[in-house]
Amino acid sequence: MKEWSLEELKELICLFNKSNLSELIIENGENKLVLRRGDNVVSVASTEVELNVEKSQTIKDVTEEGVYITAPLVGVFYRSPAPGAPPFVEEGDLVEPGQTVCIIEAMKLMNEIKSHVRGRVKKILVENGQAVEFGQKLFLIDTESNV
Repeated sequence: MKEWSLEELKELICLFNKSNLSELIIENGENKLVLRRGDNVVSVASTEVELNVEKSQTIKDVTEEGVYITAPLVGVFYRSPAPGAPPFVEEGDLVEPGQTVCIIEAMKLMNEIKSHVRGRVKKILVENGQAVEFGQKLFLIDTESNV
């Protein structure tokens, strides 16, 4: 059976976010897509892809270097809560789960992006005011050393 493309998954998640549904289950042969509000996880059973539904959540990508915090939606990346305000985090800062690390503006809505891991910001991968894509890597978090 055909697997869902990333574009199809993005469209389904976008439609789900705009709806009032609390759960959506779609089966396509061996593939099963489950969208649920509350646990904020979307899973595609046959391909084991994990994506977040809620805008305040992020996708985590673990590498040998650390954990990437990625954009859960398309928009404009802002490092601080307002022009002239200090950034939420700087390279070298310790972040805790649930701590806001940036804002992504989408359709005139400001979406706080939060960390899901404890660690040090190893690298900020996006410039302030830059447009970002769904899944784009924003921060590299070192969860191993001196945390």
